Amino acid sequence: MSGCAILIAFVALLFPALAAAGQQPAESHGLVKKPITAIGYRVGGGGTKVDLVGTHLLPQASGEAKVEAKPGVTNVEVKVTGLSQPGKFGDQFLTYVLWAASPEGRAINLGEIQPSKNGKGEIKTTTQLQTFSLFVTAEPYFAVSRPSEMIVLKNEPRKSTKGKIFPVKDYPLMRRSQYEKLGNPLALTLDLKHVPLEMYEARNAVEIARSHGAEKYAPDILSKAEASLKMAENALSRKAGKKAIISMARQTVQFSEDARSLAVRRQEAEQIQQERQAAAAKARAEAEAKAAAQAAEAKAQAQKEAQRQAELAAAREAQLKAEAEATKAREEAARAQARALAAKEQAARADAERARKVAQALRAQLLDQLNAVMATRDTPRGLVVTMAGVLFATAKYNLRSDAKMRLARLAGIVSSHSGLNLQVEGYTDSTGSEQFNQTLSEQRAKAVRDFLIAQGVDPQTITAKGFGEARPVADNSTAAGRQKNRRVEIIVSGEVIGAKMGNTQ
Repeated sequence: MSGCAILIAFVALLFPALAAAGQQPAESHGLVKKPITAIGYRVGGGGTKVDLVGTHLLPQASGEAKVEAKPGVTNVEVKVTGLSQPGKFGDQFLTYVLWAASPEGRAINLGEIQPSKNGKGEIKTTTQLQTFSLFVTAEPYFAVSRPSEMIVLKNEPRKSTKGKIFPVKDYPLMRRSQYEKLGNPLALTLDLKHVPLEMYEARNAVEIARSHGAEKYAPDILSKAEASLKMAENALSRKAGKKAIISMARQTVQFSEDARSLAVRRQEAEQIQQERQAAAAKARAEAEAKAAAQAAEAKAQAQKEAQRQAELAAAREAQLKAEAEATKAREEAARAQARALAAKEQAARADAERARKVAQALRAQLLDQLNAVMATRDTPRGLVVTMAGVLFATAKYNLRSDAKMRLARLAGIVSSHSGLNLQVEGYTDSTGSEQFNQTLSEQRAKAVRDFLIAQGVDPQTITAKGFGEARPVADNSTAAGRQKNRRVEIIVSGEVIGAKMGNTQ
């Protein structure tokens, strides 16, 4: 596996793990952010092209990228022109790197672009991303895991570009100042005729790792990088094969980047831990000071409360004595009131009993009087007077003479007792239609009511209602039974005889 592939795998593993922990990727210090348009390429839609446009750092640079998205992989082929040697931006910059960055801001190193003498460069690579931005940065070595802010080319879609434009977050970029103190540590002028560029990158990478504290925070990996650099230097001095020198140099770069990245993460973790400890110490000190102040305040309050409680105790004693005397007086008053109430209730019961007996006597007297006129029976509804026999002409509601005489006597009896109420109820047998019988019963009941009113009964105390053939008292299949069912009942009620007007059932 190439050094670039190792780096991509390392970054792909690193970012999800940090996201899962709810943290931002390490190296958050010394970063800037810049937006670059992202494009969502169509899978299986064939290749498409986008332009690479030079930024203010390298306005004469240009190029194009051919992108073909396939299931699981996207092929990227980039060709650029107008690339100056990266050293123009500072001795620390030795090469260019192509990046693919997702809309969420995750940047992946796609590989190194080494410009030729005429400023041209190209690279063929792949990425698992389907939606991403493409841009090129100047870097101190090929295996960086974070793009620098030295963006020299960035993608711009053409009108013919097949894909969807996506808004993106700002991409985190490494500040130039992170490398400025280093420069090109072993040579001010690149002697690429005798020394491969990869050796300069290896030297840079080791120094950068050291400058970021790898000797303290990632000594094991740094020692591998230093050992690898020593092997590369020995191979260079022996004039060993160029491929072997480049291989060892690239291995050095990879070890150095791993050491630098781990050192940065560990420093940040150490800083976070120190900040947490400082915050905890501050919180403890504040808590102790607050507790001391609260204790002093509590003591003062306790003394004040003790004095107040003593005063309250004396006041309570006096109050309790007064309340006891008041309670005794209230109890005596309550007993007197209870005796008075009992006497009142006893008198009320006696009055009620007398009233009941009077009503009972009047009821019995009235029952006898009414029975002397017409058949009367005592019921829970009141005294029910039944007008039976031939009271009306057949199918008529005009009262006969005999009926008028009896009703006149009944009116005299009722009028002699105030407080009585009368309800006149008319009934028929089942001969004829139901509607006819209902109407006839109502007319007969009304005729009786009208006659009683004419005899001096108060209209406000008498009502009339017809029930037709309902509520028979005998069998309608016989003449005798039908005669009994043809009747008018007068219900006499009232509190004076101990009965209120009940329902009509």
